Amino acid sequence: MPTPVLMPALSPTMEEGTLTKWHVKKGDAVNSGDVIAEIETDKATMEVEAADEGTVGKILVDEGTEGVAVNKPIAVLLQEGESDDDLEGYDPSKDSPLTSGNTAAGSKEDGSEESGKAEKKEEGGSKPSPAKSESESKSAPKEQASGKEPAQKQPDPGGKAPPAPTDESGERIFASPLARRIASQKGVDLKGLKGTGPHGRIVRADVEGAKPGAAAPRGAGQAPAPAQSIDARAFYEEGSYEEVPLDSMRKTIARRLTQSMQEIPHFYLTVDCRLDELLRVRKELNDELADSGVKLSVNDFLIRAAALALKKVPEANVSYAGDALLRHKHSDIGIAVALEGGLITPILRAAEGKGLAQIATEAKELASRARDKKLKPSEFEGGSFSISNLGMFGIKHFTAVINPPQAAILAVGAGEERTVVVDGKIEVATVMTVTMSCDHRAIDGALGARFLDAFKGFVEFPARMLL
Repeated sequence: MPTPVLMPALSPTMEEGTLTKWHVKKGDAVNSGDVIAEIETDKATMEVEAADEGTVGKILVDEGTEGVAVNKPIAVLLQEGESDDDLEGYDPSKDSPLTSGNTAAGSKEDGSEESGKAEKKEEGGSKPSPAKSESESKSAPKEQASGKEPAQKQPDPGGKAPPAPTDESGERIFASPLARRIASQKGVDLKGLKGTGPHGRIVRADVEGAKPGAAAPRGAGQAPAPAQSIDARAFYEEGSYEEVPLDSMRKTIARRLTQSMQEIPHFYLTVDCRLDELLRVRKELNDELADSGVKLSVNDFLIRAAALALKKVPEANVSYAGDALLRHKHSDIGIAVALEGGLITPILRAAEGKGLAQIATEAKELASRARDKKLKPSEFEGGSFSISNLGMFGIKHFTAVINPPQAAILAVGAGEERTVVVDGKIEVATVMTVTMSCDHRAIDGALGARFLDAFKGFVEFPARMLL
């Protein structure tokens, strides 16, 4: 039976993408793991690998097509012995989870972009494939009717995935073909197994980590539906404005930040930091590094200061997880990078263990690849803390929206000369205002103040960063 290739979910936030390039054409043979296409998401452009073997029977989505929904069929593979005749009357959309009452999406890591394959037609109410024997197509319903578990089958020499299993209520359990094949080989029961793929889909890692016959509690939570907003067009005369459609990045920003403000109880703490000593040290170090090609920015010092402050106050290095707080072992600092039409926050991992020169080099490289949309999901997802710096635009003070699943973000304003009072005397100093947005479910006011006190100490006395 033909196998549909579906638009994969390459990140947890992806709802649609742009098919920028095909690496295969009709008639090409495809092996598992072959790169078959390039997909542009709201954050990056990534390669998509095939999950199964076959021959490209039909390309359904042309290069350059925008707004292709996750789980929409983009191509069809023919299996051994099949030809174009098998495509007559075949509707690949019927094999998509979106049309079978399930919102499971795939992942390219184990080929689950092949979600909702042709095995859907093996379920009750659908006609069995002509290639299957009558006894084979009837065996599963009989076993279910008798209340007995279907016998575990060994994979055939061709390594084809077993049919999709169903749970006690008869609902199909969505798992990638590779996960089903490994489960069959290991004797793992997919019923009740918790899927960690998008929308709770069972993927390879879930099966490999399970014991034969064992199953973990199932049921991944669905992402909350985006909030409905007012349509501004109702307030203006038609023709008085130019309508600019939202691209995938802007849609994602709108959805996630609306969710953040609705679900996360924000509160804000503001403190002023003197920069005179930091600027002096920065100049001396940049003079020392002049021949190395490395140039330290003020933001590089702030990244290290934040990372060390999280190490000093580990209670602030947390994420809220509903019934627990996740206390992170490393300071994974997100750096807000402005892009054309949006922004992205690449993550500088384990920043507490990196020197200023390494932070400067990695931050510059991450920002460059972010602007070229070449980041991998692992490079911009997660993180434990973020910094958003608008000082270079002359912004004195602002508040930032927390980027879930993090519990805090630091908004950095411009360093400017201000009058300050020191020991009863008026002096002129370079002062920077920073505001920390905190998730009150995870960080209380006193805890946030302790973090800012540690951060300010590192900024105003940068030699402490060497201790």
